[in-house]
Amino acid sequence: MSMLRRRKPSEAEKKPSASSDADADADAESSKGKAKKSPSSSSSAAAAAAAAAVGEGEGERKGKGGRWSCVDSCCWTIGWICSAWWILIFLYNAMPPSIPQYVAEAIAGPPPDPPGARLRKEGLAAKHPVVFVPGIVTGGLELWEGHHCAEGLFRKRLWGGSFGEIYKRPLCWVDHMSLDNETGLDPPGIRVRPVTGLVAADYFAPGYFVWAVLIANLASIGYEEKTMYMAAYDWRISFQNTEIRDQTLSGIKSNIELMVSTNGGNKVVVIPHSMGVLYFLHFMKWVEAPAPMGGGGGPNWCAKHIKAVMNIGGPFLGLPKAVTGLFSAEARDVAVARAMAPGVLGSDFLGLHTLQHIMRMTRTWDSTMSMIPKGGETIWGDLDWSPEEGFACSSKKSKNNDSDVSQGDNTNNREFQSQVVNFGRMISFGKDVAEASSKIERMDFRDAVKGYSYAHLNVSCSDIWTEYHELGWGGIKAVADYKVHTAGSILDLLQFVAPKMMNRGNAHFSYGIADNLDDPKYNHYKYWSNPLETKLPNAPEMEIFSLYGVGIPTERAYVYKVSRSTECHIPFQIDTSANGEHKGSCLRDGVYLSNGDETVPALSAGFMCAKGWRGRTRFNPSGIKTYIREYNHAPPANLLEGRGTQSGAHVDIMGNFALIEDIIRVAAGATGEDLGGDRVYSDIFKWSEKINLKL
Repeated sequence: MSMLRRRKPSEAEKKPSASSDADADADAESSKGKAKKSPSSSSSAAAAAAAAAVGEGEGERKGKGGRWSCVDSCCWTIGWICSAWWILIFLYNAMPPSIPQYVAEAIAGPPPDPPGARLRKEGLAAKHPVVFVPGIVTGGLELWEGHHCAEGLFRKRLWGGSFGEIYKRPLCWVDHMSLDNETGLDPPGIRVRPVTGLVAADYFAPGYFVWAVLIANLASIGYEEKTMYMAAYDWRISFQNTEIRDQTLSGIKSNIELMVSTNGGNKVVVIPHSMGVLYFLHFMKWVEAPAPMGGGGGPNWCAKHIKAVMNIGGPFLGLPKAVTGLFSAEARDVAVARAMAPGVLGSDFLGLHTLQHIMRMTRTWDSTMSMIPKGGETIWGDLDWSPEEGFACSSKKSKNNDSDVSQGDNTNNREFQSQVVNFGRMISFGKDVAEASSKIERMDFRDAVKGYSYAHLNVSCSDIWTEYHELGWGGIKAVADYKVHTAGSILDLLQFVAPKMMNRGNAHFSYGIADNLDDPKYNHYKYWSNPLETKLPNAPEMEIFSLYGVGIPTERAYVYKVSRSTECHIPFQIDTSANGEHKGSCLRDGVYLSNGDETVPALSAGFMCAKGWRGRTRFNPSGIKTYIREYNHAPPANLLEGRGTQSGAHVDIMGNFALIEDIIRVAAGATGEDLGGDRVYSDIFKWSEKINLKL
């Protein structure tokens, strides 16, 4: 305690009396006696002395006016939060199950009957077998063969479930989840395969449902595993490669044929979600195409086996979000986190290189390239035009949602938007460029010479391979100097920054608009998942539904900047400092937002059923009936409602009661007309009419 300031004693204290000396001697003798009688008292005395010292230090620190450091505050805060959390978990698990339910009902009222239970009371029963087609990332993947670092993980989930292996051995996990950069298939010595059965995608993680709620409601009206089939596949690889490697498409074909034959000839109702919509679109062409490229089912296979295809949150025309994922390994949420904690995600903090590893892994997943925007500027707009022109963003949320049929577009919940948003400018380098009304001078990047490598600026990350190693500062500058990238130049942009990735993708996917669908080249599988370059099957009695959420701000265009030189692997990032001038602006954190389900813009989810396939068109020569069923997003009223029963969010919509009711009714035999036809809350029909597409 020599460092502590001591009070100067008074003159009286400096001259102790004789009696005090005697008392001190007596006390010392008494202490020695007690120590001999009770050995344990020495430890108590030591503890008391330590406590006194601490108290003295605290008193002196407080007297000095000392304050807690930031570390002290953080430790105490984290400690209290963790303690409170574990106490609440203990109390929740210790109490009888009826108590949480009683509390929830007391606060929020009795929960509504699930659609399955209510429709069973109406007399609905299982009729048509149902096929679920999961989307990207929602299906489980398990390890069948791996490197030494994955010892003990045979048939354990690497994707889906608890994700425990990510934290235990992250780099090993990245290696096993990555595919070969040249072939797009398994790397040497690694085999990761999709989990099979309904458990493949019922829950993404413990407590986080995907298909589980829909499955439970279908079971309420009599469905069971023999009348429900999860068409699980490896969502990382290209659609045609799922057949080449795993024969997944053949498995879907044989399972559908079996379900139809064992259920009295009742056709199946297919329910794809997200990227599964594109996967099943590919399947419908594959199954009727002649072998060896196709399944050899013949031109009437779909007409014989499929009653309806009920697409949930389908990115028919792609996603702007897919572009940023491939370009800079981020979307709005990642960009915001990157801005808040740049040392964790964006630089070399602790050697993590998180985004670099994500890019290294995801750029080997060919399936991500299936969702690059299709149709170019004709669909998505150019420098000065887009279909959503005039859309007004709003922070308001709808408080209710029901299954009543809308009588047209509902535009009441909008705020005035004074500034025109150029949604067609998908990537702009700088907010001023995104908002410029005059002609923008651009320098073409396509023939630019890629400059010297910049990897030497940060040698520590040179072992994480991305194609940005070969781009160099010359290429980076050329991309930024082009200033604005529309859907017409996005493909060239990705080809320029990641040629090896795009060479694989271009062998399996296409993004244009067919001039003549009778051209033999469109018989190739690379066109089968693009609705603008393929025909629907000859199945006039089949119905196609587009079911998706609206009323949630959804990523549509981006403001970018060139990253600091230390971030050597990803030289571009979303400029989160770019925001609109007022509260109702569409520009938030460097992202222009339009209407959609938070992931898929309504334009992509609804256009084909609103116009491209509506009636007899060259894309729908047999006149298959199409319906749009939109679900206006209503967030949960309180935490007790969980993810809500009226959500329109991309994954949470799988628990939307109105959507589940629509699906159950069709599976029980209803048609689109029986449901009431279209139900629309957005301006999808108005936007579709603005698109000048030859039908």
